[in-house]
Amino acid sequence: MKESFLKYLQYEKRCSPNTVTAYANDLKQFYDYLSETYEISDIKEVNHSFIRSWIISMMEKSITPRSINRKITTLKTYYKFLLREGVITQNPMLKIQSPKTSKRLPVFVDKTNMDQLLDHIEFSEDYTGRRDKFIIELFYVTGMRLAELVNLKVDSLDLYNNSLKVLGKRNKERIIPFSHSMKDLILKYIESRNSIKNSKNSDYLFLSKKGVQIKRKMVQSLVKKYLGMVSTIDKKSPHVLRHSFATNMLNNGADINSVKEILGHASLAATQVYTHNTIEKLKNIYKQAHPKA
Repeated sequence: MKESFLKYLQYEKRCSPNTVTAYANDLKQFYDYLSETYEISDIKEVNHSFIRSWIISMMEKSITPRSINRKITTLKTYYKFLLREGVITQNPMLKIQSPKTSKRLPVFVDKTNMDQLLDHIEFSEDYTGRRDKFIIELFYVTGMRLAELVNLKVDSLDLYNNSLKVLGKRNKERIIPFSHSMKDLILKYIESRNSIKNSKNSDYLFLSKKGVQIKRKMVQSLVKKYLGMVSTIDKKSPHVLRHSFATNMLNNGADINSVKEILGHASLAATQVYTHNTIEKLKNIYKQAHPKA
C-alpha cells in the first residue's frame, strides 16, 4: 500500500516531488522500526501503542519535536488513506498526540546587509556572475521557494508586464511582480544565457555552464557563499532570503494578505509568523519616540 499511497500524494494531492520523497522516507523509517523492534510488517497489526513507542524512541535519540511532528503528520495522512481504501477499520492515529514545539522565529538578513550585497559586492560580468546575482536578487525581491526558482522556465517571464509566473506547492500558479531595475538585470542575464552552450535546447531559465537545468545544491551553495560575505547568521539558505523578503515587506507597511499571496501561502497563519519582527520594530520605535515609554 505504500506505493499506492505515494501515487495518491503525487497524482491526487498533487504534492511536490520533495514532499513525496519526505513522506516516503518517513514511512520507510516507520516500517523499519516495526520490523526491527516488533518483527511486524503488516500495517493491520499496528495499534497506537506501537506508534507511541516509535515516537518515544525518536525522542530518546534527541530528534527535535518539529521533525517528530512532521513524521506524525505523515502517519496521519497515511492512515486516513488506508481507512479510505478499506485496508483498516480503525485509525490508531486518533489516540496520538504531537509533542509541543517552541515557536521558532524566522531567521532573516537585515536590509542594510542585503543592500550591501546587492549594491556593493562585485559580481563578475560573465554568465556565472550575472546568473548568481540574478538568483540572489530574485529570491530577495520575490520571496519564492528554492524548488520554484530552479523550475522556472524562460516563458515564465512577462517582461511587458514586469511579472513572472511561478508554479508553487500542489501545482498552484501565482503571478509575482518585479521592478524596472529587476527587468534590466533579467535582460543582461538573458543575453549571457543565450551565449552558453546548449542554452537553446533548454526551456529552464537557470542553467549550469554546460547548459543544463541548475541543481538545487548549486543554488544552495552560491546563496551560502554570498550571504557569508555580508552576514554572520548561522543559517545561510534560500529560505532565509524568503524570510528576509517577507520581514522587510511587512516592516515597510505591506498588507499581510498581499504578502501571503506573493509567498504562495495556503493560509494567513503561515504568514503571520513574520509579523513578530514587525511588532518588535514598532516596540523599539515606541520606546524611542514616546515620552511615557
